[in-house]
Amino acid sequence: MQTEDAPEGRPLVKNRTMEIVVALFLLALAGIVIYDTLRLGIGWKEGEGPGAGYFPFYIACAMAIGSLVTLVQAIMGATPDGDDSFVDTVPFTRVMAVLVPSAIYVFLIGYVGIYIASVFFITLFMMFVGREPAVRSVMVGVLVPVMLYVMFEKWFLVSLPKSATEIWAFGPPALKDGIELYLDRTLSPIFKPVYDSLKTVGETLFPAKK
Repeated sequence: MQTEDAPEGRPLVKNRTMEIVVALFLLALAGIVIYDTLRLGIGWKEGEGPGAGYFPFYIACAMAIGSLVTLVQAIMGATPDGDDSFVDTVPFTRVMAVLVPSAIYVFLIGYVGIYIASVFFITLFMMFVGREPAVRSVMVGVLVPVMLYVMFEKWFLVSLPKSATEIWAFGPPALKDGIELYLDRTLSPIFKPVYDSLKTVGETLFPAKK
């Protein structure tokens, strides 16, 4: 019978290994901060108070001492659960299934804009991770960016990241205006009551000063 604490898949790395890696990283970070604070000055200036690096210097020193203690304990095997598994293959695969597509999505925003990147991200994520039907995934993947476009670009007048490859950037002005007018007429009846309600709440909580 499998218990709740049973490992999921093969262990990838032990706790002791991760403790050593994190301790070395924090120790190196503390060294960089200490070096820079010494350049800025850690002394007490008469009539001005502590130097720019005064407090960061001592915080970095405390972090370096703690990291060094953790590093020694991990190397000496003094931690009680050092040989336990830090992560197994199944949980790690689940994390990567979300992290990798999200990283690719953020990377693509700078090249194809947030709306086209969102179409591919939502559609493919629903199909391959959520195991949703293709038709439903495509519908949601298209409708969500369209609604975000109308909400931010037309109502809130907040421009989200776009690029020259956005579909409305290539079309002639008449086509662009036609698409925007169609979206406004189609989606405004759905979102306008929500927008009006939020606007009323905002005006009530934060009345304009006369």
